[in-house]
Amino acid sequence: MFDEASFVIGAAQWEQLPADGRPEVAMIGRSNVGKSSLLNALLHRKNLAYTSKTPGKTQQLNYFLIDNRFYLVDLPGYGYAKAPSSARAKWAQLQERYIAERPPLRGVVQLVDSRHPPQDNDIALMKELHRIGHPHLIALTKADKLSGNGRARAQRRIDECLSDLGLERPTILTSANSGRGIGDVRRWIDTTCLG
Repeated sequence: MFDEASFVIGAAQWEQLPADGRPEVAMIGRSNVGKSSLLNALLHRKNLAYTSKTPGKTQQLNYFLIDNRFYLVDLPGYGYAKAPSSARAKWAQLQERYIAERPPLRGVVQLVDSRHPPQDNDIALMKELHRIGHPHLIALTKADKLSGNGRARAQRRIDECLSDLGLERPTILTSANSGRGIGDVRRWIDTTCLG
């Protein structure tokens, strides 16, 4: 699994989304949380998904065809981005419609920076995904930048946040640099979203 991967389309409008009906798994998170880096790590590639230190570089729904079987969809980051507010509003509208209405969507990997507590817009997305009912994994990114105690603290923070919301969600500490948690995310996608 995850042996072959190719970029298919960057869709900026609903009408551009693929119509072949293959299952889709979305990757979503705040701007600069490491979505493209994690996607590259999942796909054993260095530069398939474009990475940047500038928030807001992903400005459309980027579709990657995996093993000719399903799509991983890299969504624009929410929160701060170096882009006009009108552009950010357009991304947000497309993203909200995609999550709520896209029939082939089988699950969502939400990325949260392990170095910080979940932000208000992270929590709002957790609530929205629960309301819609999609399978939902939380990937705590950049875990390589934390000590062992820091990783334990990050795990406690997300557990407490989910408990406060009355939610149970699988969470995985990940690092695109070290490979930590990458196999676990692949297995979740395969068993929960595609199984």
